[in-house]
Amino acid sequence: MSADALYYRPLAQSGPARPQAAMALAGGWCWFTQVEVLSRAGSAKIVQASDLPADALQRLISRRAPIAGLSMDHPRVMGILNATPDSFSDGGVNAAATDAVTSGRAMQIAGVDLLDVGGESTRPGAATVEIDAEVSRVAPVIAGLRQAGVTCPISIDTRKAEVARAAHDAGANLVNDVSGFTYDPALAPFAAERNLPVCVMHALGDPATMQKDPQYENVLLDVYDFLEGQIQMLEAAGIPRSHIIADPGIGFGKTQTHNLALLARISLFHGLGVPILLGASRKRFIGTIGNEPEAAARAPGSIGVALAALGHGIQMLRVHDVSQTIQAIALWRAATAGT
Repeated sequence: MSADALYYRPLAQSGPARPQAAMALAGGWCWFTQVEVLSRAGSAKIVQASDLPADALQRLISRRAPIAGLSMDHPRVMGILNATPDSFSDGGVNAAATDAVTSGRAMQIAGVDLLDVGGESTRPGAATVEIDAEVSRVAPVIAGLRQAGVTCPISIDTRKAEVARAAHDAGANLVNDVSGFTYDPALAPFAAERNLPVCVMHALGDPATMQKDPQYENVLLDVYDFLEGQIQMLEAAGIPRSHIIADPGIGFGKTQTHNLALLARISLFHGLGVPILLGASRKRFIGTIGNEPEAAARAPGSIGVALAALGHGIQMLRVHDVSQTIQAIALWRAATAGT
């Protein structure tokens, strides 16, 4: 975007008392009366929401369409199911299809809204997995989940069209691409052909190189511009905006400072007019700030970040610790509503 472009971040609030002039944020549980106006050229300022340009305001207040049959009017939990030997915090736990199916069934029993099945590690430094190997990891898991009676939506976490095709044939119904649809030019047309909803994520570089001194002019606005551009590309490919989720990509080509800058103003991304997904679970910065070197022991810190995001109206949380997160959300909702 141009240097003088304006960006509008709603100052999200929630609770039992709501001003008469407040506007619902994205048709969800938060509301706002004021907006922080950001730009690359000058200082931020606070304005009344009613003073926004009509098109910008409409993107902030429009009710988000259901994704894969899930309404976006209350928080949703995406459970991580890594069918890999080398993911950063749970590699090997579900490398066998039977173990992955058992874990997925347990997540559904706990109340997960959708499962995200991946066969290629995206930890920093991870190498690219060949298509056949990735298919052999994920397709049996997805088919096994469906055969075992798992009925919730299943997302395939992949950058590759042929993997997505095999996953959809096995029972997946959403494509989650950590490359933001920049890796395989055939993936977006495939999703459009099958009428599949998608999640587009920002990453700076690929997993093998993304943490080697990432640099931004303005991380918040740079990520926003990337996502807006990719959403427009997906629309041109035949995927309607109502079928798209956006993910700012915490930890993907970002330092701790970058991550915290995104989290502090994450409500900006509601301006994209799509549901927002946060995937911060067990990330390195949580261990650094929370003084927990073991990734598998970072549930408390991960939940802390997740609940902060709910206060910004973020609709979907991608997490490892499903039952603990669901319990925390239930208490957060009860405590903020006062009932």
